[in-house]
Amino acid sequence: MSFCKLLSNEALTMPSIPHQDYPRPMMVRDSYLCLNGKWQFGAGESEIYDKEILVPFPPESILSGVDQVYPEEYSLFYKRTFSIPKDFNKGKIILHFGAVDQIAEVYVNGKFAGSHVGGYTPFCFDITEQLVEGENELKVKVQDFLSELILPYGKQSRKRGGMWYTPTSGIWQTVWIESVPSEYIKNVKIKAKRDLVEILVDGIEQGAVYVDETGENFPIENGRACFTLKDPICWSPENPYLYHFTIKAKEDSVKSYFAIRDISIKKINGKMRICLNDKPYFFHGLLDQGYWSDGQFLPAKPTMYADEIQKVKELGFNMLRKHIKIEPQRFYYECDRCGIVVFQDMINNSKYKFFRDTVLPTVGFIRKKDKRLHKKTATRNVFLHALKETIELLMNHPSICYWTIFNEGWGQFESQKAYKLLKSIDDTRIVDTTSGWFRCGESDVDSRHIYFRKIRIKPSDKPVVLSEFGGATLAVENHLFNLNNSYGYGKNKSREDFVKSFRALYLKEILPAIKHGLCGAVFTQVSDVEDEINGLFTFDRAMQKIFPEEFSDVSKLLKEEIEK
Repeated sequence: MSFCKLLSNEALTMPSIPHQDYPRPMMVRDSYLCLNGKWQFGAGESEIYDKEILVPFPPESILSGVDQVYPEEYSLFYKRTFSIPKDFNKGKIILHFGAVDQIAEVYVNGKFAGSHVGGYTPFCFDITEQLVEGENELKVKVQDFLSELILPYGKQSRKRGGMWYTPTSGIWQTVWIESVPSEYIKNVKIKAKRDLVEILVDGIEQGAVYVDETGENFPIENGRACFTLKDPICWSPENPYLYHFTIKAKEDSVKSYFAIRDISIKKINGKMRICLNDKPYFFHGLLDQGYWSDGQFLPAKPTMYADEIQKVKELGFNMLRKHIKIEPQRFYYECDRCGIVVFQDMINNSKYKFFRDTVLPTVGFIRKKDKRLHKKTATRNVFLHALKETIELLMNHPSICYWTIFNEGWGQFESQKAYKLLKSIDDTRIVDTTSGWFRCGESDVDSRHIYFRKIRIKPSDKPVVLSEFGGATLAVENHLFNLNNSYGYGKNKSREDFVKSFRALYLKEILPAIKHGLCGAVFTQVSDVEDEINGLFTFDRAMQKIFPEEFSDVSKLLKEEIEK
């Protein structure tokens, strides 16, 4: 099989230390030491360092400089040295990892600093006691047991092909160090409504919140600040207004932001509608896998997040469904700042069975109960733990308006229980419990996937969301990953055919469905991904298959229809 390694244009001008941007935009300190760049690296059954790797790119990626998939029984070994700058230490030194897939053990100067399980969430260790003056040694050992399917794994597969992609292992987000005083702000939780803003601060009891846009300050008492804003400006894709604030407590200070926006469900003109800031809103979106041709889970530069969001918005889209992947926090910051709604998926674990989970539902055999599906206690507990971690990590971001728990039955079990758990953590957003089919429990929406038949929406007692559709392919010469095979739903021979069929799909099927209760539609997909060539952009993001002047008029009609 012949594969073509595709580099993005941005990779050609990538700095020697990639992804240097501050990695935690919702909690910014002036203390920051980035440890990205060249590390010593090796893979094997015992510790070895025979290569260099460019962190934070995973070893399977081109940009890492390794470009190799290792056997599962191998461990990955990372090593580098660092020194703490003069006057950097304020009392404690904290070592951060944005994400490491899947199981990480960390050592500083030969001493065990800590371990972490899970490939998509950040973690940190207090390494103050392990440090010495001058040069320090940092080692990371990583294991990735993808075949066990216990931990969330998304679209990764060691047998890549079709809708399954090359796996990602090891360090794949920024490694960095900050210094904090002995008493410091450990976390911030934000609940922002038009009538009340509540900021919960973990780690300190007293302090103050200073809001830049209004010039006001509000006291923190018992780790909590509550206040109201006069004539608050609401966030939306059309006006992504952010309020910036600073928390000051004793010797510590962090900068953050919030937005005022409200998501609700209302019955309007006999139809159940999802409303943004009390007005019916059509969520016009694209499926976003979050894969890049040269960096795997990461783009060559973090600026590419905003660039892609802007191009998507220029086409008239206002939403991205982040599909079975958690992104670096920088991505969600750009969604908040640039103004695009995010429908965020949980990441599946457990085994996927094509016949049970795709073939039977596609022809109409829909399971009515999920209590006995995926019965292993370990995988169930891991999924629910990951769900909690995901919500806690991302819930401050105003762009996230919608959570998806299970997708097309992958790992699905006791969906009603999962729905109630999520709502107990966050009751401010829409919850799509079972995207596609296997609707066995409570859900805020009637969520459907339609690929192989005409889109006809029947009235429902819930808002109807077409959470996946489309997927027709267009091969762009010299921008294909797999030169032998392709994957998608339907085929276009030319760009002209693609544009014509794309417009027709929206004008003849999506637009008429809005009057029957359709509240959102997610076209598959933003970009090509490996074998999949059904994106609006090629895998290397070098070519665009449709342009604003060819589609923005259709996007305008969708907006006008929901507002009638």
